[in-house]
Amino acid sequence: MRLVQITDSHLHADISARSRAGVPWEHFQRVLAAAVAERPDIIVFTGDISQDETPASYALVKKAMASLPCPWFWLPGNHDQVELMRAEHPLLEEVDMQQWRMLLLNTQVAGQPYGELGGEQLLKLTAQLEEDDRPTLIAMHHPPVDVGADWMDAIGLQDREAFWQVLSAYPQVKIVLFGHAHQAHAQHVAFAENRIGVYGCPAMSDQFMPGAESFAIDEASRPGYRVVDLHGEQWETWIERVDV
Repeated sequence: MRLVQITDSHLHADISARSRAGVPWEHFQRVLAAAVAERPDIIVFTGDISQDETPASYALVKKAMASLPCPWFWLPGNHDQVELMRAEHPLLEEVDMQQWRMLLLNTQVAGQPYGELGGEQLLKLTAQLEEDDRPTLIAMHHPPVDVGADWMDAIGLQDREAFWQVLSAYPQVKIVLFGHAHQAHAQHVAFAENRIGVYGCPAMSDQFMPGAESFAIDEASRPGYRVVDLHGEQWETWIERVDV
């Protein structure tokens, strides 16, 4: 089973609109084409699909993704409008991946750059993990760990301690994928019975400077995506970059 993660396209209704380091629509098309060339079984889009939060920006994505040779799923980031997303493509909470399952969490806090799961969603996550012990991959937008950039760490997942407290009781959770950080990241969070791989992904749009104390664009870096190959209860994962 091969999963490809894409994230943070920050699209506008105007396909010629520029970001700080390029044209998001052009970046999106090139990253998506490269991701499809990996022959994935599933693509997951971990939020911040839109920058201008318009119906047309989501329609662009739906049209581009409609011809994919595999199923695709998305979840909202802090810039997204949930109802506009839902009007174009379903927002699922769980995906059956045969031997594995994927849980898609909504960390959006309306009007805020930071993320939060909240008590109700944490209770639901607990119930989901209670009912199925297959190896589990969790996808979300906001980082549940520090990525080493002070300004980004301040706007990550605010209730991360409660999130990890839930996961500590369920050794079937193997992988957590996140967006938002606009940079590659990899670490492990260890519990007595488990070691969870936690991975960030380059944005499809601008890249952020790793280790920065305040907001900074990494103009030397390139957009990209993450590949995750699942083998039984094991996995391999890596980042691919795309020339734009």
